[in-house]
Amino acid sequence: MTNDIYILIIAALLDYLIGDPWGWPHPVQFMGLIISTFSQFILKYFQSPIIQRLAGILLAMILILGSALSSWLIVKFAHWLHPLLGIVVESILLASCFALHSLRKAAVDVLQPLTMGNLEEARQILSNYVGRDTENLSEAEVLRAVLETVTENATDGVIAPLFYTIVGALIPSVGLVPLAFAYKASSTLDSMVGYRSAPYTYLGWFSAKLEDCLTWFPCRLTVMTLAFLSWKPLYVWRVCSRDAIKDPSPNSGWSECAYAAILGVQMGGTNWYGGVAKQKPLLGDAIYPISSDSIYKALQLTRYSFLLWLCLGILLMYIIRNS
Repeated sequence: MTNDIYILIIAALLDYLIGDPWGWPHPVQFMGLIISTFSQFILKYFQSPIIQRLAGILLAMILILGSALSSWLIVKFAHWLHPLLGIVVESILLASCFALHSLRKAAVDVLQPLTMGNLEEARQILSNYVGRDTENLSEAEVLRAVLETVTENATDGVIAPLFYTIVGALIPSVGLVPLAFAYKASSTLDSMVGYRSAPYTYLGWFSAKLEDCLTWFPCRLTVMTLAFLSWKPLYVWRVCSRDAIKDPSPNSGWSECAYAAILGVQMGGTNWYGGVAKQKPLLGDAIYPISSDSIYKALQLTRYSFLLWLCLGILLMYIIRNS
């Protein structure tokens, strides 16, 4: 357990200082390759909705359980070779599950050209991070897209992996990495095949539902943490209870709405996907316009939330070790 505390701290520092170095292999790339290969095979040769649904369950189970087991074996083997090597490998694997650095980098990549007046470049860079059409977005819409991305991913990219890391550390013989990897696999599945529209309507239904379930508690934990940090918890909860329930997603609307309430901005509205307009519910009150400052404040809130639960997790691990 003592090593687990050190490893968790090292992993958090690695993510904060380095993130995901460009060109380095990342576990999500391997997960994505498996998902893509399996999906293409099923969609090409099996058209039956029932078979696609069953294949979707099989894909999710293979990837999620396989990610947990393979990461556990890699960590055990590294520790068997040498304790120091084990610490290094486990720290790097765990750091790859956190996206705090990547989230900030994505936001800054878009905001820098936007601040310099280069809207076209900002739109182009934004297209690498969001699924919506970006070629005709105004500056205000680009800012909204960045803020929505930052606040939605605060849960599934930052707090949820940390939550499952701590849970894994508290379960004997599991450790820090396996549950975090399992959640990362579920999140990757959802982002790649968890769509209600064709061609993933049937293949991705199970992945989408499972990710919703796995994210539900960490999302509410994120909302409560943000409400606590804002010093106006009742107001934040009231706005979320009013607006977040309108979002079709059981999680992203709550995460975005909590930030909207704290920042005094409004998210949601019309987004375009492949030339088709999609109306998203309005979240929060438009007390202030969304600005670069709003986005940086959101990133700061996410960092504070992460640090708070990092400290609480370490404290809990320490107490259990000495009990």
